[in-house]
Amino acid sequence: MKELIINADDFGYTHGVNEGIIRAHRDGILTSATLMANGAAFNDAVERAKANPKLGVGCHLVLTGGNSVAPREQIPSLADREGRLPLSLAALVTRLSLGSVRSEDIDREFSAQLEKIRQAGIELTHVDTHKHTHVHPRVMAAIGRVAGKFGITRVRNPIEKLRDSWRTARSENTGVALNMAASGAVSSVGSWFQSTARRYGLRSPEHFLGLAITGSVSAAALCRLIDTVSDGHTEIMTHPGLCDAELMNTDTRLNQQRETELNGLLSPEARRLAEARGVRLISYRELN
Repeated sequence: MKELIINADDFGYTHGVNEGIIRAHRDGILTSATLMANGAAFNDAVERAKANPKLGVGCHLVLTGGNSVAPREQIPSLADREGRLPLSLAALVTRLSLGSVRSEDIDREFSAQLEKIRQAGIELTHVDTHKHTHVHPRVMAAIGRVAGKFGITRVRNPIEKLRDSWRTARSENTGVALNMAASGAVSSVGSWFQSTARRYGLRSPEHFLGLAITGSVSAAALCRLIDTVSDGHTEIMTHPGLCDAELMNTDTRLNQQRETELNGLLSPEARRLAEARGVRLISYRELN
């Protein structure tokens, strides 16, 4: 059986991103979203999630960009004096690799983010991470230590097979080289990721798609992704949203691309293809 989770990252980032995610769920084929506890539009996302209970909601754990949720004094090796997390993925990885970020500070920040969402009344289906930081061993270990305390047993498997990356990205005109390089780097830690997940009792879909085509999941691209779905469980990562003034004032590299992905998720062609291929749409809630 082919079962497919279509997840939207960055729920809570801006009001326009939230609106795009809900449209993609109500009127399209989006089944899941991951919520940023430190997002500027967090409260709006919580309200929308509660109004749309069929949407599976996980936590998009954040270690780079924006402010920490835990008080700065509790995580001094992670947040700066203003409570800001490392500005970029490169800065975070460098500090992790040098050992200048303490593991207990990562645990505290993850716990604070999960607790904030729990206190808001959201029952989380799973976790993933902003910028896929959980491909780093220390970050994945922190997820393992913290997730069980919150009853979370599911985590994104961020490993996209290079063959699938090439099949889905080769027809795109922008960002292919960079995204393919990122996909290749992530795939190199595949066996380690699986062993760490097993150690902590965390389950994942067997297949993951969308990294190599980040920001370019148009209707045609989404149909190519659906055509790639094989037996078992697959997750497709997307970033739908509305490109408004609020979004343009952020530092995201995905702006107009979010509307491209929203239109892809709303396309009737994608829904018809999923039905024709015998693909059952589920959320992480149904992952067993």
